[in-house]
Amino acid sequence: MSHDEEDDGNSAYGRKAFKRSRAHFADRITADGRNGWPVEAGRYRLVVSRACPWASRALVSRRLLGLEDALSLAVADPVQDDRSWRFTLDPGGRDPVLGIRYLSEAYDRRETDYPGGVSVPAIVEVAGGQLVTNDYQQITLDFATEWTALHRAGAPDLYPEKRRDEIDAVMAEVFDDVNNGVYRAGFATGQQEYEVACAGVFRRLELLARRLAGQRYLVGDTITEADIRLFTTLVRFDAVYHGHFKCNRWKLTENRVLWAYARDLYQTPGFGDTVDFDHIKRHYYQVHTGINPTGIVPLGPDLSGWSAPHHREDLGGRPFGDGTPPGPVRADGETAERGRP
Repeated sequence: MSHDEEDDGNSAYGRKAFKRSRAHFADRITADGRNGWPVEAGRYRLVVSRACPWASRALVSRRLLGLEDALSLAVADPVQDDRSWRFTLDPGGRDPVLGIRYLSEAYDRRETDYPGGVSVPAIVEVAGGQLVTNDYQQITLDFATEWTALHRAGAPDLYPEKRRDEIDAVMAEVFDDVNNGVYRAGFATGQQEYEVACAGVFRRLELLARRLAGQRYLVGDTITEADIRLFTTLVRFDAVYHGHFKCNRWKLTENRVLWAYARDLYQTPGFGDTVDFDHIKRHYYQVHTGINPTGIVPLGPDLSGWSAPHHREDLGGRPFGDGTPPGPVRADGETAERGRP
């Protein structure tokens, strides 16, 4: 399996239209342990790449909910080799907790000769060293609903029960047309396939901009899981999707509403402080050799605007609802200086 297929989670592309497969390891870590994996502080390790939008959802959620003490973090190198995600950012090229060089080792301990890709986010049991789940769609929902006993004081409700139908509907549209749509455009192997996907991306973005013109967040007056899922695509849009994936009808910075919305979230504790633009750019431009065979990483875009005033607070809203912002970023969760605007 190529680097491109492994890059973001469960995907496949080639001569046929791009199609993202379902997570193969879909066990859930729950409060009652009904799948055999009970929520337990210190039992599991979250493996991410800061380059990956699906893994970035888990980074944002973990930080907003204050799960840092309960769930340790492993960050993979943004550039993979032929064994996929590797821990070359750690001393000796080995994860200091799991003791492995490649995430694939945890997959092998779960299922020998698993034929699929090695994807992030992944949650690994520390003691056994085996993969528990790589279900990128479910992991953050469970963080919000099953891990509540381990949430920090003042943690927001990211998936409020009374709003779930609306949140689910918005997330489905965002996933199909935006989160996944940029990949369908970027990995298209035919002109019509590309044009349909690209048109779908911008049609949905324009609808979202209309929705957000009069309200600060996607659902209700607080941040929810829906905002997290849209943010992780928007924050990558101008840096990689506009050029690398040819989603270039307009830039995020050229859409007044979405650019202000994205800056609002970026400047909210728990969002921008998890983003590493260096990892994002190096991964996409160096790993996707079928799209960018030279491996050259562009110098742009100018990132200074991410800290500019957004004025979205004029729309009202309470970012954390009845809760509070997360505290300062811990040393083990800091983004390197070269990855910040």
